[in-house]
Amino acid sequence: DSSAVAAKKADALAKQNGVTLEFEVADLLNWQWKENCYDVVVAIFIQFATPNQRTQLFSNMKKSLKSGGLLMLQGYTPRQLEYKTGGPPIAENMYTEELLKNAFGDMEIIQLVEHDDEINEGSGHRGMSALIDIVARKK
Repeated sequence: DSSAVAAKKADALAKQNGVTLEFEVADLLNWQWKENCYDVVVAIFIQFATPNQRTQLFSNMKKSLKSGGLLMLQGYTPRQLEYKTGGPPIAENMYTEELLKNAFGDMEIIQLVEHDDEINEGSGHRGMSALIDIVARKK
């Protein structure tokens, strides 16, 4: 994660639930992604990345998964601009079904769904939101 605040929160939640967690605060655009290393990569609201940066970020996420590994991603759709309850104010940084199908079409897409839900992820992400989720398995 790029946020020290998120790392602190994750550490507290892990301790509360009796889970061990290895956490690293890093700039994901410049981080040295390990190849074929992880069973699961989870990306929640990583829409800081511009479309060009996103291409590289998605590629790194896929290459870091072991064969059979899972990618789980949640983000906003462009309709989020109507709700104004979080996320970037730039539609190009948001996701559509077509974009995610193209980006992860070389994987087995287990679930890809757009939905509106109430979220409470802190003061900057609170309220009804236009979301999209994908779960995909590396072949």
